[in-house]
Amino acid sequence: QVHVVESGGGLVQPGGSLRLSCAASGSIFSINAMGWYRQAPGEARELVATITSGGSTNYADSMKGRFTISRDNAKNTMYLQMNSLKPDDTAVYYCNVRIRDNLSLAQYNYWGQGTQVTVSS
Repeated sequence: QVHVVESGGGLVQPGGSLRLSCAASGSIFSINAMGWYRQAPGEARELVATITSGGSTNYADSMKGRFTISRDNAKNTMYLQMNSLKPDDTAVYYCNVRIRDNLSLAQYNYWGQGTQVTVSS
C-alpha cells in the first residue's frame, strides 16, 4: 500500500509565495516520474510541472519562471516552489507519482488528496 500526501497550501496575497510538498510512503521500490497538477473550480485538471527520477523538469507555459519543481529522492518527497502568485493560480493542487511496487515491481500511478491554494487580497 502506498500513501501520497500533499501539504503546504493556504491563503496568500497576489505576488506572494508558497512551497508545496508531496511525500510518498509505503511499499515503494522506486519512484519514477512525479508531477504537480491543479484544478480550479469548474475547470479540468491541468499539468503544472513534472520531474523525472533523474531530475529533468517540464513546466506548463504559464508557470515557467514562477514555479520551480524539485525532489528529494532519499525522502521520496517532491516540492513545488511557487513565486509571484496570481489570483488565477487559485486551485486545488494535486501530486501524482509513478511508483514501482516493492513486492511486485509493477508500476502504478498514485494521486494525493490535494491541497488548496488560494491567491487573494
